[in-house]
Amino acid sequence: MKVDAAIINGLIFNSFTKKFEKKNVSIVGDKFYYITADEFENLEADAVIDASNQYIVPGLMDIHMHIESSMTSPSIFSEAALTRGVTTVVADAHEIGNVFGMEGLEAFFSQPSVMDIFFAIPSSVPSTVPELETTGGYIGVEEVKQLLKHPKVIALGEAMNFNGIVNDPDSLIRQILRAVQTERPFMPLEGHIPRVSGLELAKFLYAGLTADHTHQSPESIYEKITSGMFLEFQKKSITPENIRVIVENNFYEYMAIITDDVMADDLLEGHLDANVRLAISCGMPAEQAIYCASYTPARRMGFQDRGAVVSGFKADFLLLDDVKSFDIAAVYKDGKVVHKRGNDIRYPDQKPNFPAHFYQSIQCRPLTPEDLRIKVKASDMAKVNVISISEVGTFTEHVQREVGIVDGYLDWENSGLALIIVMERYGKTGDIAYGFVENALVEKGAVATTWAHDHHNVMVMGTSAADILAAQKKLVELQGGYVVTHAGKVQAVCPLPVCGIMSDAPIQELGAQLKEVRQAMIALGYRNTNEIMSFSTLSLPVSPVIKITDKGMMNVRSQMMIPLVEGE
Repeated sequence: MKVDAAIINGLIFNSFTKKFEKKNVSIVGDKFYYITADEFENLEADAVIDASNQYIVPGLMDIHMHIESSMTSPSIFSEAALTRGVTTVVADAHEIGNVFGMEGLEAFFSQPSVMDIFFAIPSSVPSTVPELETTGGYIGVEEVKQLLKHPKVIALGEAMNFNGIVNDPDSLIRQILRAVQTERPFMPLEGHIPRVSGLELAKFLYAGLTADHTHQSPESIYEKITSGMFLEFQKKSITPENIRVIVENNFYEYMAIITDDVMADDLLEGHLDANVRLAISCGMPAEQAIYCASYTPARRMGFQDRGAVVSGFKADFLLLDDVKSFDIAAVYKDGKVVHKRGNDIRYPDQKPNFPAHFYQSIQCRPLTPEDLRIKVKASDMAKVNVISISEVGTFTEHVQREVGIVDGYLDWENSGLALIIVMERYGKTGDIAYGFVENALVEKGAVATTWAHDHHNVMVMGTSAADILAAQKKLVELQGGYVVTHAGKVQAVCPLPVCGIMSDAPIQELGAQLKEVRQAMIALGYRNTNEIMSFSTLSLPVSPVIKITDKGMMNVRSQMMIPLVEGE
């Protein structure tokens, strides 16, 4: 019999024994055909790959991620992530959904890609309710029912509205969950369940949410898995103490390694492969790490055709020179080589194609000096509510501080705090909200973005009025992106002109621009394990504890608004 390709002398990862076995593999079309320890007889191959001293593992599968977090299009992302061994993703496109709703999703879904990109329905557009944040798009029950018919949709994206899930059976998110459970009763339902335990965790499970990808601790891992929840481990949850819980309790069947969000500059250094290496370095056996980045994610999403090197499965695989270091020599998709070590990331053959109005989406007036003068009733000192950021992760704390008053206005430029402003950008309300941030910028400067989770309004944070004005002006001129200013001058920019959240530039160019933004933020004193994500999630009203939208600061758990100045 004639086959398209034969791979000989390699050590193949058996996903069911979790061991490597010396075998030969044949491929017909885009699938594995015959796998045997014997030499091939009566098989004629068009191509023969000698994998001596190499390991053959399934292509990596990332089942919880957001392509827009890499600030690029599906086609550009595909070429970049393939070089990191990722052959299948399940993407929750709630970022573009928040900007352009169904029109944005349809445009996103239609982009071509070499890797297989499936989608989870954005369940949280907006992430809370329209009264708490203004978005450009809206995904309600009828839109969800329409998306359920799309052939690329295989899951419900992360349900994030804590209050709506736990306390309000008639909330939009509960209506969406019921609609999906009725129309597609066996569809995986993804949750966003940070710092939730006990009765509240039971309420999430009772609503049908069976997976969580948020920041875990040893205690949360044990409670959630033993309560029946599947856990998806992104970078910040892959720690020695967390991996120890997995290893000691043999929890491999109930977890997968994922990325969630990978910034464009980080994507140039690694993607899911980097998290596999991290898990191994934290104590997970290499074979189990491979299993949890290929087979368990496939099973979680209900795939019947990928995740292992077996007859009849998609011929998506990697050749590794070393297992523990996860040193990728080559990547194969559908039986064909798509990347070899040392080759540059390709730009897609066809430039991403989005509607023209996606490039003119920032409908926001320029800030004025008067906007930054905050009048108060007190005469000496004012007690203000403050978002306190940490150096690790995206969680914040609510604190109160004293700010001086000069001529009836807050003297915030000399307070040691940063002023943060969120401006509605869709031309709907023109709302502007104010807040203060602690542990942000040390030097005089500002950071501005339209990549503000998840509503993507204009967000500017700074320690001087001149820098805030300069940053916001440049951001609007760019029609979105990131801007950093110092002493009233622009220090770094990363243009994101597609919907204010994406670029169609080569990923190398985009990554270099974002790295410059990151370095400029660090020069201003910003300290976090991921400066970009920390800043961008200050506007995410479903991530504990206190965040800000165009409607104001709020307690994430109670969804109660918090005044800028206490007592006014």
